[in-house]
Amino acid sequence: MNREFEPLPQARLAGLHCEVARTDESRRVSASSPAVEVMTDFTRVPAATISGETPLDDANRAMLLRGVRLLLVSDARHLVRGVITVADLLGERPVHTARDRGVTLGELTVDSVMTPLEKTEAVELGEIMRADVGHIVATLRRSGRQHLLVLEREEGGRGLIRGIFSASQIARQLGEPQPMITEIARTFAEIEAAIAA
Repeated sequence: MNREFEPLPQARLAGLHCEVARTDESRRVSASSPAVEVMTDFTRVPAATISGETPLDDANRAMLLRGVRLLLVSDARHLVRGVITVADLLGERPVHTARDRGVTLGELTVDSVMTPLEKTEAVELGEIMRADVGHIVATLRRSGRQHLLVLEREEGGRGLIRGIFSASQIARQLGEPQPMITEIARTFAEIEAAIAA
């Protein structure tokens, strides 16, 4: 199974007047397209994960390198413990947490500002399979979040985070200007922090 692959020949672009290919309008996603067309399926694309012990600066760098705004926080056994978003990293939460714990921002880890799994919501894969893109946009707007996790239930009370929807990715696929959804505070601490700011 150790097959040798030959490199493909490459053409020089010097002297050519090149344009960027335009999206085939017939393939563009619409609000009535099946939701799965805009879902990042973790059986096809590896999930962006991070350890809870990771310092916040490293988590921010990981997001930048991967081009994502949400990381799944997992342990050594690949069990999801929560999520951390760019809003968690760059918002007021780290400042308040550091102050409350009497530590510096540099001492905080992902665990200290992530949203734990028990406070995270997801839509079940069966619902997604019957939904359109418009349903996903409505769900994101109602939740006030930029991301929506997809849950696939397994036997024995186990769950599998099967995929994710991203508001910014959906906006790109719909050909709409960003952002479609403005993230809102969901906890009293976040609301209090927003009011105090």
